[in-house]
Amino acid sequence: MEIKEFAEKVCKAVQRQLGREYQVELQEIRKNNGIVLHGLIILSQGQNVAPAIYLDGFLEKYESGTAFAAVIRKLLSLYWKKAPRNRIDINFFDSFEKVKDRICYRLIGRKRNEELLEEIPHIEFLDLAICFYYAYSGEMLGEGTIPIYNSHLEKWETSTAELYRLAEENTPRIFPWICGSVGSMLDWEEEEEALLREIPMKILTNNRRTQGAAAMIYRDVLEAATEEGPGGYYIFPSSVHEVILVADIGMGTAEEFKQMIVDINDAELVPEEVLSDSLYYYDTNQKRIKIIF
Repeated sequence: MEIKEFAEKVCKAVQRQLGREYQVELQEIRKNNGIVLHGLIILSQGQNVAPAIYLDGFLEKYESGTAFAAVIRKLLSLYWKKAPRNRIDINFFDSFEKVKDRICYRLIGRKRNEELLEEIPHIEFLDLAICFYYAYSGEMLGEGTIPIYNSHLEKWETSTAELYRLAEENTPRIFPWICGSVGSMLDWEEEEEALLREIPMKILTNNRRTQGAAAMIYRDVLEAATEEGPGGYYIFPSSVHEVILVADIGMGTAEEFKQMIVDINDAELVPEEVLSDSLYYYDTNQKRIKIIF
């Protein structure tokens, strides 16, 4: 079954079950790297905001043999857990003064996001783009992000340069960087971690481990994270959530590292989490990052 057919079937079934007091609609939501997910939005009377429930994963369960009625029950159970109970004031987003303290940045790949980049303020960095979002935090919806578009710049009468200035201060403050060995960061068992003790490899991310690849552009972070290292570090863009730092001590070639990145992106990551196929290098003497392959 095609996702659109499934989504319409789900939408009608949920509307029938909830009744006229609820508004149920479908929305296509564009994610990183051009990925489009299909969301179900459920609004009760008095609500003005509701989280999207993505149906793509539910389709996979349905096609794997889960009964349609069970899919609907699971979906509604998820809605009851996530839905806010009251109206949420969203007018704050019209005021630059009210949002500027939580404007942050993240990194995405330019090649896979050409259409999106036409709609959002951004700064080119290597083969990546630094783009911006509002880091939402509230009792009703918890933690979340609101992407910033060109239309917001016009409404706020501000500039991309100003967004960057604010994000350069806010992002490290709200999402401090962390860096450690692969074993310690991934909570490996002691026996597994022992296999990596001789490999000069670290994971750099943020304390939420979400959109943590942006930590590599925090001011002075690479200098601090590699201060005990040799003259340079390879940087693997392992996902939008983290990067891997590998000391340049002759344990592999750029060609081998490049192939590792491509293989991981193709086989290990969901498409929207891919950052880049490039291999980067941080020169600790020049204190700059460059693409080497």
